[in-house]
Amino acid sequence: MKSIVLAITGASAIQLGERSLQLLLKSNKKVDLILSRGAYEVAKSERNINIPIDPSSQSHYWRERLEVKSGELNCYRWNDHSASIASGSHKTKGMVIVPCSMGTLGRIASGFSLDLIERCADVHLKENRPLIISPRESPFNLIHIENISRIAKAGALIVPPIPAWYTNPKSIDDIIDFIVVRLFDSLGEHLDGIERWSGPKR
Repeated sequence: MKSIVLAITGASAIQLGERSLQLLLKSNKKVDLILSRGAYEVAKSERNINIPIDPSSQSHYWRERLEVKSGELNCYRWNDHSASIASGSHKTKGMVIVPCSMGTLGRIASGFSLDLIERCADVHLKENRPLIISPRESPFNLIHIENISRIAKAGALIVPPIPAWYTNPKSIDDIIDFIVVRLFDSLGEHLDGIERWSGPKR
């Protein structure tokens, strides 16, 4: 089974990455997970959680925190350039970066791989595999817009984490779930355990 590379960067809204991981594993997917160095700090400040850096400890941590035993999870350090997923020879279904900081987006747009996330993104572009980027910033300046355009022209799909109100969300969790489901719709992946919007109630 080919894996989905899931990357979480140091942008605000780490909850989107957490929920993505939980739903992927609950849907029995194989996930290669990378957190950027900044993501650990954001997790601590926004969620008051201390995520282990050691890959084995982190895998155990996520399963306990997200209460999920299904699926396959492999965690990687942000600076592990020798990881199998850093090579085009390692086949994947695609890669999703959520949330994606503008620093990460800018380096990908420039072909500058400072960490494993950026290297994997570069691999997905050069191998013509799906790369979904969910940038979390507002407002965009011209540099952001030009970097987004450059990545889109290179083959990535840009899916900003924009909520919808036609679903009549009752909680933040409802909003997060809508964003995550739409994100993985773009990758062609069905996520179990979520009631999808099926049209307005008459």
